[in-house]
Amino acid sequence: MAVPKSKISNSRRGMRRSHDSLPASISQECSNCGELKRPHHVCASCGTYDGREVAEAEA
Repeated sequence: MAVPKSKISNSRRGMRRSHDSLPASISQECSNCGELKRPHHVCASCGTYDGREVAEAEA
């Protein structure tokens, strides 16, 4: 049975987990209305993508 020989310190555990956090969300400004939107996604406020309307805007 696999059992650790000694306790892993809080520092070592934290160093191992340092890459597990979620990345900060990136936003871009919509070229049509100026609202913040996720890159490569349809703008939620005006419904445009790549300069053309592809969906109806949400109320």
